[in-house]
Amino acid sequence: MRTWIKAGSVVDPVRGTVEKVELIIEKGKIAEILPPGSAERKGPQTKIIDASDKVILPGLVDMHVHLREPGYEYKETIATGGRAGVAGGFTTLACMPNTNPPNDSRSVTEFILERAKEAGLCRVLPVAAITKGQKGETLTEFGDLREAGAVALSDDGFSVKNSELMRRALEYAKYHGLTVISHCEEADLSRGGVMHEGVISTQVGLPGIPSASEEIMVYRDICLAKLTKCPVHIAHVSTAGSVELIRRAKEEEVPVSAETAPHYFTLDHRAVAGYNTHAKVNPPLRTPEDVQAIREGLSMGVIDVIATDHAPHSTLEKELEFDKAAFGMIGLSTALALTLELVREGVLGLAQAVKKLSYNPASVLGVEAGHLKEGSTADLSLIDPEYEYVFGEADILSKSKNSPFVGKSLRGRNELTMIGGKVVWERET
Repeated sequence: MRTWIKAGSVVDPVRGTVEKVELIIEKGKIAEILPPGSAERKGPQTKIIDASDKVILPGLVDMHVHLREPGYEYKETIATGGRAGVAGGFTTLACMPNTNPPNDSRSVTEFILERAKEAGLCRVLPVAAITKGQKGETLTEFGDLREAGAVALSDDGFSVKNSELMRRALEYAKYHGLTVISHCEEADLSRGGVMHEGVISTQVGLPGIPSASEEIMVYRDICLAKLTKCPVHIAHVSTAGSVELIRRAKEEEVPVSAETAPHYFTLDHRAVAGYNTHAKVNPPLRTPEDVQAIREGLSMGVIDVIATDHAPHSTLEKELEFDKAAFGMIGLSTALALTLELVREGVLGLAQAVKKLSYNPASVLGVEAGHLKEGSTADLSLIDPEYEYVFGEADILSKSKNSPFVGKSLRGRNELTMIGGKVVWERET
């Protein structure tokens, strides 16, 4: 079976180019990439996709999502999260281990992969726990988890407080070819806090979480990466201080990579005005100065990856007093539009932005994805970067609706998603 995608502009995040080409897809692979019009001579096609005025991206890779299954299926399932993912242009999702039970064993990893196979949507990559029960006391069986299908390790939601244990985790993870994703939070400093510690928290009378809570652990893990010469990936960077620490570490060639999420380069702590629980996240939204530092970190290449930290919650956990509401917002539906805004503002070029959403996260995880070339798997999304709309709950295919962007004007959306040469989602006209 052959598919011809014609008249589209293809983004190559590796070469840094955006150019009009014709894609010929056969047996789930990119068979040929040809100049415009060349495919006319290839004979009749089994399927033609007209990509006029559209941009073709390599399938987006989100290395930080919460699919909630097993244990919290009332918030999200692998199927509903996968549906939200493909609608947002994502073809690969790496799911965090803070489920119930946590993904700290072969059986849970295999369960996740089986559920993903049944759903038949996004490629799902399990991220297993660093420590048993995510309690920060005993390392999990890294080799067994790797064999079961885990691609990375994290105690996301918690820091590994014991520095000796974190050192061993980095060393053993490198031996087993696993990425360590670090949730950087000094729990004694952040305990009880519900938003950024600053002028807004003082005005509204809520306990705050200081920037130092994140930065102390970022510095600790950079030191451990330098000591062990083992890579560490810093999750959801939110502060200017963290950006500076990572910048210096990269200058010293310490093996560190980092991600941020769209809400950290789009919103600041003023978004919680009126006690808006949909803007309650951990780490919290910071100051406008922190937002600017995150944007500069992306532009300078200090921050390698844009991940969503998609964290679905039901109304039971969000429609509460601010201090009692759960941390987290969904992000799979809005990540593309919010990132394209950086392109329009000149913070990133289009190829740069796509690289942070596709090739770079795949590289950090050590998987083949995020690059359209002859012979590669045909995972791609077809987007309309200029489409303007008001984002509403009808645009959310996640089981949960906890987004502070509902009712906001957005620009740019995904129109079609293909995985392995098969169209798995297409927008209804």
